[in-house]
Amino acid sequence: MNTSSCFDGGCDCGQVRYRLTGAPLVVHACHCRWCQRESGSAFAQNAMIESDRLQRLAGAPEIVLTPSASGQGQRIARCPLCRLALWSHYAGSGPLVAFVRVGTLDEPDRLPPDIHIFTSTRQPWLTLPPDARAVPEYYESEQVWQPASLERRSALLPRIQAWKAAGRPWT
Repeated sequence: MNTSSCFDGGCDCGQVRYRLTGAPLVVHACHCRWCQRESGSAFAQNAMIESDRLQRLAGAPEIVLTPSASGQGQRIARCPLCRLALWSHYAGSGPLVAFVRVGTLDEPDRLPPDIHIFTSTRQPWLTLPPDARAVPEYYESEQVWQPASLERRSALLPRIQAWKAAGRPWT
C-alpha cells in the first residue's frame, strides 16, 4: 500500500471534491455480488479510512440509504449532480469509517488492493494476479492489516462502540 500522506479525489462533474489526509487502513477489492451490482462492474475497490481523515474540499454529497447483504443497509455518499458514488458508510462502524471508492481518486493507481475479498463469487473470466492476496469470503484483520492500521483500528474501536451504545438509528 502507498503510504504517502494525501490522496485527492472527486466526482465526474467536479461538484464534490475530497482529500484523504492519511493512508487508508486497508484497500479491498470486493468481488461480492452486492458490490458487482452496485458498481456495475466485476468488483468494487474501496479504501477503508477513518471518516475524520476524509476531508471535503468542495461541495456536499447526498447520502443515499441502500440495501446491503447484512440487512442493515449502507449509506452511499453521491454527488447530487452527476450521482457518482464517492464513499460508503456501513452499519458496523456507522459514520466513523468511510469506504472510499478508489476509482474516484485523481490517481487511483496509487492504491492497489491489499486483498481481494469474496472471491468465491468473482466473475469466472477475471483472473487475479498470481501474487495477489485473495480470500473466498472475508478475513481476520490481524492477519492482513499492517501494524500501523491495527493500532489505528484499536484507537477507533471505543468510538465505534460508543456510537453503537448511543443507539443512534441507522436505517
